[in-house]
Amino acid sequence: MELKINNLSKTYSNGVQALKNVTLDIKSGMFGLLGPNGAGKSTLIRTLATLQTVDEGEVFFNDINILKEKNEVRQVLGYLPQNFGVYPELTAEQLLDHFALLKGISNKKERREAVDFILDQTNLFNLRRRKLGTFSGGMKQRFGIAQAIIGNPNLLIVDEPTAGLDPEERNRFYNILSDISEEKIVLLSTHIVDDVRQLCNQMAIIHQGEVLLHGETKEAINKLSNKIWKKIITKQELSEYNETYNIILSHLLGGNVQIHVYSENPLQNFDLVEPDLEDVYFTTIQNKITENMKVSVS
Repeated sequence: MELKINNLSKTYSNGVQALKNVTLDIKSGMFGLLGPNGAGKSTLIRTLATLQTVDEGEVFFNDINILKEKNEVRQVLGYLPQNFGVYPELTAEQLLDHFALLKGISNKKERREAVDFILDQTNLFNLRRRKLGTFSGGMKQRFGIAQAIIGNPNLLIVDEPTAGLDPEERNRFYNILSDISEEKIVLLSTHIVDDVRQLCNQMAIIHQGEVLLHGETKEAINKLSNKIWKKIITKQELSEYNETYNIILSHLLGGNVQIHVYSENPLQNFDLVEPDLEDVYFTTIQNKITENMKVSVS
C-alpha cells in the first residue's frame, strides 16, 4: 500500500492559501498528520476523501488517481470526519446495515455477517439495538469508526477522532485503530500530540499549509537528543526568559512555570531533558515562526 501526495496547493477565494506544495509519501500502517487548528489538515483530508478539489498537484493511492478517479477511490476508502452525524432514531445495526449496502455488500447474509463482525470489533455488539440518539460521545465515535471500516477499506482517514473523549474511550479507540492499521494505511489527522505519539511510526507536521517535517516519529525525537533543557521559573520571570532563550513550550507546575528551551549548547542552571514528540512539535513550529519573522524584518 502506498499513498503518494505530490505538490498539492489550494488557495480559497478569500485569499487564504490552505495548502502550499504539500508532498508526502505514506506507506502501510498508522501515519500521523499533526498540526494546530487552521494548519491545513482538514483541507488536505477532505481532498484525499474526494470531497473537494485543489488548484495544483496530484495524489495516487497505489495506481488510483484520487483527484480523477473518485468513484474508484470511494470503493477502497473509509472516512471518519471530525463532525460525524448520525440518524438518532435508527439503531446502530440498522444504520450500519445501510452503510454496508452503500459499500456494495448486496447479499443480505454477507451484510449481516459483516455488520456483526464490525459491531463486535468496535465493542458495540451489545448496543446494536439501541437508538444512536442515546449514545454517548465515545459510543458515537466508535460507531463512526464502524461505518468507516465497513467494507474492509484499504485506506482509512480519520479527522480529529479523539477530541472530547475521556481517557478510557481514547484508549479503546487507540486499540481499534492499531488493529486496523496492520495491513492498511490509516491516516490520523489531529492537533493532539499524544494521539500521534501513541499510535504512529510515521508522521508529518503541517503549519499554515506547509509540511515542516516528514519522517519517522522516533527519528524526529532522537534528533533533539541533548538539545532540550528545562527549568522551573516564576510567572513573573517568563517574559525575561522569553527574551533570552528559545522557549518552545511552558507548563504551569505548582503555581510556577516549567519551561522547555531548545539549545544545542549546555545551559547553566538548566536540566537536560529526554525529548518527546511534544518537544519535536513545538520546536518545529517555533523555528518556522522565527524564520518567518526574520524574513518579514529583512
